[in-house]
Amino acid sequence: MDQDISQPKLVIHSLYKIFGKRPKEGLRLLKEGKSKGEILEVTGQTVGLQDIELEIMDGETFVIMGLSGSGKSTLLRCLNRLIEPTDGEIILDGTDIASLDEDQLREVRRKKLGMVFQNFALLPHRSVVENVAFGLEVQGVPETERLEKAKNTLKMVGLEGYEESMPDELSGGMKQRVGLARALASDPDILLMDEAFSALDPIIRNGMQDELLDLQNELTKTIVFVTHDLDEALKIGTRIALMKDGRIVQVGTPEEILTAPADEYVASFVSGVDMTKVLTAEGVMKPPEPVVWVQSGPRVALRLMEEHGISSIFAVGRGKVLRGLVTVEDAVSAVKSKKTLEEIMITDTPVTTPDTPVRDLLGLVATTAYPVAVVDERQRLKGVIVRGSMLGALAITETNEEESA
Repeated sequence: MDQDISQPKLVIHSLYKIFGKRPKEGLRLLKEGKSKGEILEVTGQTVGLQDIELEIMDGETFVIMGLSGSGKSTLLRCLNRLIEPTDGEIILDGTDIASLDEDQLREVRRKKLGMVFQNFALLPHRSVVENVAFGLEVQGVPETERLEKAKNTLKMVGLEGYEESMPDELSGGMKQRVGLARALASDPDILLMDEAFSALDPIIRNGMQDELLDLQNELTKTIVFVTHDLDEALKIGTRIALMKDGRIVQVGTPEEILTAPADEYVASFVSGVDMTKVLTAEGVMKPPEPVVWVQSGPRVALRLMEEHGISSIFAVGRGKVLRGLVTVEDAVSAVKSKKTLEEIMITDTPVTTPDTPVRDLLGLVATTAYPVAVVDERQRLKGVIVRGSMLGALAITETNEEESA
């Protein structure tokens, strides 16, 4: 996904949640260094979240994951105060949600936060379009306007034509699309998704993940997505926070989580993942050096290939835009026939983008006689993939996994 995630949208600072009748006492003991188990034994209070520090960037899909009881759903529900935090700050666009009164919180929920639940939470006596329009109805949006918005949102999630259907007439995947449409109808700044696809069978679940990725490419929402499924997290997450016992253990991109686990817990959590599904071209490419300027002559190309011990070299234009590939044999022939690089360079060599999964490159790299160029959306050369560098990166990853096992 091509996203601008340079600015924090949501900042979580020193967030704690203690469940029980004496949360302040549990918080005090926790800050004094007592363990979760000790606090439960002494006070009967359960530690749900411990000193959470996070920055969630504008436009990213941020995944919170962990095993059951890790605190992931508690954290998500603290963000809109469906669960009241015991202490800490939840700052959305400069406003601390944790300090808002009920009226202010209600306004933020209506306009800035949308939520999609695991169990769909549809109103059984209302039609599909009425379910999607419900949040707008609560906001006081006139009927004609809210129904029009609801219909447009249903079209966006692929449910055009089902506006007058009732929830019990829909499949599980269709119900979840209605839930997603309802959350999107009010155009929230942040979409909170709590195990949203967990109740679906694997095929429908995979399809919903694809649809979410397509929607994100179109809308570029800030999404906070909770899941216990590692494959799901790796597929949809821009970044992932892995939780254990109410704490954040590691935050990173999918590749960072897999290739540089913070500790043994993370390493064991991600062991067994097929790295070809997660590693991308950017993770296995070599720097695009040397290259030859397209206006240079074949002698320059030959000298660069000789100096670096290579048998081909990429030719680039202004801004390092890829123009083609020059082989040593063609360069020697060009010197003899006095041809230019533009006359001899190969222009149909294989190219890929930085975010292409390695699994999609294996066949290409195995069958092509040339290096694979990695280019950005402007066709600027960002890296080079050769068979040896890709296999080497995969071998290093497998070695790291064996050492951490």
